[in-house]
Amino acid sequence: MRTTALRLYGAGDLRLETFDLPPINDEEILIKIISDSLCMSSYKAATQGTAHKRVPKDAGTNPVVLGHEFSAEVLEVGSRWAARYKAGEQVTLQPSLPGSYDAAGYSFQHLGGDMTYAIIPARYIEQGNLLHYAGEAAFHASLAEPLSCVIGAAHACYHTNKDSYEHTMDIKPGGRAAVLAATGPMGLAMIDYLIHRDVRPSLIVVTDIDPARLDRAARVLPSDEAAHNGVDLRYVNTRDLPNPAEYLRDLTGGEGYDDAFVFAPVSQVIEQADAILAYAGCLNFFAGPTDTAFSAKFNFYNVHYNQTHVVGTSGGNTGDLGEALDMAARGLINPALLVTHVGGLNAARDATLNLPHIPGGKKLIYNHIELPLTAIDDFNQLGESDPLFAKLAELCVGGLWNLDAERYLLSNAPALDAGRYA
Repeated sequence: MRTTALRLYGAGDLRLETFDLPPINDEEILIKIISDSLCMSSYKAATQGTAHKRVPKDAGTNPVVLGHEFSAEVLEVGSRWAARYKAGEQVTLQPSLPGSYDAAGYSFQHLGGDMTYAIIPARYIEQGNLLHYAGEAAFHASLAEPLSCVIGAAHACYHTNKDSYEHTMDIKPGGRAAVLAATGPMGLAMIDYLIHRDVRPSLIVVTDIDPARLDRAARVLPSDEAAHNGVDLRYVNTRDLPNPAEYLRDLTGGEGYDDAFVFAPVSQVIEQADAILAYAGCLNFFAGPTDTAFSAKFNFYNVHYNQTHVVGTSGGNTGDLGEALDMAARGLINPALLVTHVGGLNAARDATLNLPHIPGGKKLIYNHIELPLTAIDDFNQLGESDPLFAKLAELCVGGLWNLDAERYLLSNAPALDAGRYA
């Protein structure tokens, strides 16, 4: 089987190449990857190369494939797994392997989201990491991994009871939640999840300093939708507030927040979250810094007397991924909220290397087509001279990617010319 893949050789050295996959053995599964959403973690691996803890030291001679947020179709099943998987089924992968830094998208030569065909090794299947997907939109499964990260963050929160030493896991039911610096794609995912899951806060306050991002967040996740689910949702621009922490505490009647999620690796935002915690409040540091010495102040008087605490998560587990797939398939959460750009596999290299500098949310790659990375907001203008974009603009009602747009793109965009990359 020939495959085309975005391979990492070293820091900044990404190459889109076509090569032969080996035949699968009885313990492996061959998949066709339909779509992959680009993750900032891939940018970190691409820029750090073998200095990244998940990238093998011999990547220069045995390059690995980037990408780990993918949707795929099963093509061929090794005999060991014939009772569990069938050709034609839709699947996605929990990329992390317990007890190891090895992960799809960082560590494997024949497995990664940015390739046309891939091989799932036995160790993933043995640990239950290859999950069935029952929905129709491929991009929903691609976004299940990032969605699992916010789900895992919510589950990792915990609270104490002043009358016992027991910890109660998850956000506080009916409590107050602050989601700070959170109108990027992952922040939107968290807001959507908190509004539509079974265990919900009664108040969610979302902050940012970018009015355009706040406006888009309020448009795609309106307060009246939250109110329908019993949640008081408010958006706050903290840029010009003389004392943001005091303002945010006042929104709770001075009580503070039971759960505060930090979506930017900025010390001031962390300290703001600490300052607004309620008794036994949990600060969840979601954002992943690149600076290994990154730090911020934390009020240890409150740790001792008010039982405040901090927790951090990186990624979600297999249960979180299954929850994301289930909620997306049932229409309880909308992964389209995260997507602002689409492109073909030919666009994956430059998009990955420039990811922090491309505005908007998730960049969604369709692996078997050629298409420049294109903002959904630009479809109308591009449609004036290109009928492909004219139709996509018509299909993307409200500026949101969707199943109909995906189907049209896959049926009408130019096919990837694998020979160009041989």
